[in-house]
Amino acid sequence: MGVVYIPCDSAAVAVGVEGVADAFSTELRERNLDVQVVRNGSRGMHWLEPLVEVETEQGRVAYGPVRPGDVPSLLDAGMLEGADHPLCHGLTEEMPFLRQQTRLTFSRCGVTDPLSIEHYKTHRGFLGLQRALSMTPAEIVKEVTDSGLRGRGGAGFPTGVKWNTVLNTKGEQKYIVCNADEGDSGTFSDRMIMEGDPFVLIEGMAIAGIATGATKGYIYTRSEYPLAVSALREAIKLAQDAGILGPSVMGSSYAFDMEVRVGAGAYVCGEETSLLNSLEGKRGVVRAKPPLPAIEGLFGRPTVVNNVISLATVPVIMDRGAKAYYDYGVGKSHGTIPIQLTGNIRNGGLFETAFGLTLNELIYDIGGGTLSGREVKAVQVGGPLGAYFPPSMFDTIFDYEAFAERHGILGHAGIVVFDDTVDMLKQARFAMEFCAIESCGKCTPCRIGSVRGVEVLDSIARGDRPEEHMELLEDLCDTMKMGSLCALGGFTSYPVMSSLTHFPQDFQVKSASQQAGGVDA
Repeated sequence: MGVVYIPCDSAAVAVGVEGVADAFSTELRERNLDVQVVRNGSRGMHWLEPLVEVETEQGRVAYGPVRPGDVPSLLDAGMLEGADHPLCHGLTEEMPFLRQQTRLTFSRCGVTDPLSIEHYKTHRGFLGLQRALSMTPAEIVKEVTDSGLRGRGGAGFPTGVKWNTVLNTKGEQKYIVCNADEGDSGTFSDRMIMEGDPFVLIEGMAIAGIATGATKGYIYTRSEYPLAVSALREAIKLAQDAGILGPSVMGSSYAFDMEVRVGAGAYVCGEETSLLNSLEGKRGVVRAKPPLPAIEGLFGRPTVVNNVISLATVPVIMDRGAKAYYDYGVGKSHGTIPIQLTGNIRNGGLFETAFGLTLNELIYDIGGGTLSGREVKAVQVGGPLGAYFPPSMFDTIFDYEAFAERHGILGHAGIVVFDDTVDMLKQARFAMEFCAIESCGKCTPCRIGSVRGVEVLDSIARGDRPEEHMELLEDLCDTMKMGSLCALGGFTSYPVMSSLTHFPQDFQVKSASQQAGGVDA
């Protein structure tokens, strides 16, 4: 019996994969072909979605992007035997975009049926959890600490240190909270894991619970992610029925269970204390720290708050060992990082690799340059609050410290590419406007500063005392950076100041004819 893999995640759904699946179902039935159709996650090559694969003796062969009308010609050409076709890319694993990656966290994504425990186990699933059950909580925490894993949600805080704090804090009830409120522009790695390999997140959270003494976990995600919510809830139910979650984790003396909670879409709820307030049914506003969530978190109890990728990486570390993971990367940035290539780029998608590649390599060698064919003017790394880097800084390597030295942030590792048609003054204004709209309103620098920031940038655009207003803009950014309670207000200065510093020509006063698109006489 042949096997055809058709993705079911949001990236493929957005470009019509359900029509492709229906077309295959119809053609296979009418041709009386004995073929199993497996709905898998995405491989992350989004410019080729929907990407359909077929199992052959040589391995899986990829075809894409496939439209419903392509299905008859694919089957006529001998697709089920891996035959050539204009949409054929050869063996999937040999495709350059995949072959150049180091897939650890995403090793199963796009490979397995996301809701098959059997598939998961066949690809080394639950081996990390089994090893954790043979260790003491302190030994598990040490293993994660020794791996060098840092928070993949943006802050880069050592995961093991956070776990150790919760382990050593007394509390009758402790919690594991997964921050899956992925709201940064140009990011989708969390969604890909939740939709394409939900059991790895479940396994990582269970290990975290055993390591810290927590017996309850929550995945807090977005209402904009209905497919992820559905996949997670079904996967949790399957894990409970299989005895992987519940009062006895895999037959052990440890108890751990979990559930999914859906937020209402507030960007600030990606900040851990706002998220905790929302989970408690309160308004999503930032809490002052201390106390840290590891000491007084959800419902005032010791709580681990980790991002999806951090938790999904833990099973890899527990399976392969801390040293194996630590040996990837550069400097203090160990392991791999799932980089999301988006914006005006030819080969957009997810690229997991060890820390150390330069922006230049990622944009041109991996991403293929701009989709428009024009020159790259700027890239923004780290979401809407990340700095804009010009081509002169594309030698910057993907490393937490390297970005910090150049006044940037890795954030969620999303790269958004802009060509030479972008107006950086407008991008700076967007950052201030975004902060004004999304601010929780608790602290003055963020609540008021962002509104004043929009007004100041509008004055510059009008040519109203530009030098005076640019000086005021710098003062305002410094106040927001140093005085805001959380990163929303604190990091807004990154896109604004980097635009002003690296693209000063876009802040020069334009004549009326230039503003209208004309040329000065």
